[in-house]
Amino acid sequence: MRSVAIDLGGTSVKLGLVVDGVIESVSELPVSGGVDLAEVAAAVDALRGREAVDADAVGIAVPGVVDRGGRRLVAAHGKYADLHGVDLCAWSAARFGVAAIVENDARAALAGEIASGAASGAADAVLLTLGTGIGTAALVDGRLLRGRHGHAGVLNGHVTVDLDGPRCPCGNIGCAEAVASTWALAEAARRGDVALGPELEARRSSGAALGIRDLVETAHEAESAVLLSRFLDVWAAVAVTLCHAFDPEVVVVTGGVLRAADLILPGLRDRVHAHLWSSSFRPPLVAADDPATSVLRGLAALASAQTHEGHR
Repeated sequence: MRSVAIDLGGTSVKLGLVVDGVIESVSELPVSGGVDLAEVAAAVDALRGREAVDADAVGIAVPGVVDRGGRRLVAAHGKYADLHGVDLCAWSAARFGVAAIVENDARAALAGEIASGAASGAADAVLLTLGTGIGTAALVDGRLLRGRHGHAGVLNGHVTVDLDGPRCPCGNIGCAEAVASTWALAEAARRGDVALGPELEARRSSGAALGIRDLVETAHEAESAVLLSRFLDVWAAVAVTLCHAFDPEVVVVTGGVLRAADLILPGLRDRVHAHLWSSSFRPPLVAADDPATSVLRGLAALASAQTHEGHR
């Protein structure tokens, strides 16, 4: 089974050619502003080379809510506005000769960890992805949770953690993502709402966009340590909510912040286990095996499953 996986990420488009579940090649296309589907298609053709007409399945991940039919992006606040409502399934069929399956990126990442990763073999699992925003997904009784309208499981980054907090682009107040994400940190620093130590302030003043990695790398400064602890508290609240809602056997944590897994995971695990309902199972919190390819592997697995289902 030869699958093409297209991950429309927040800062870049990642492309993968996956053969029988093994990633053969990967390429990346920078994103500035919006996504040009013609450029994406050309990059896919370049990735496949001489095999450009030989794709058995195509999977596309988007950073937002997908319709229940798995055809189009329904909503992604502030992201990919040009793709809202576009039938990506039909676009793939016209461009590659194969109709694509379209999926939320966090849900696809969990599918990748179930297929061949940190949650392999699990029947009940949740995923928490930490980065530009906060993404979540859930697997219940062996099935990825989607809900009646495609929203189930993927919006736990928008649980309210601060009733007096900032308004989130989603419309809610004090969302976890609006308090403890890369974009939230950058916004708070721009407004002067948070204290920055000398090193972190120097990074901000240089014009570089602040991220969670900067908090980790400057954690020796008291101000960064306070901010990082606050972020851990918020992420733990999201994880606790996921555990209370879905009762998983494992919690997969992924995203760029996991480059510092030794620093992040123990503190996150301690907070989650301390705050769970008294009789709740204390699931292990594990880092994704290869966060950079989780979505690609998941898309290949989902597209392959759909293809096999269609051939029955």
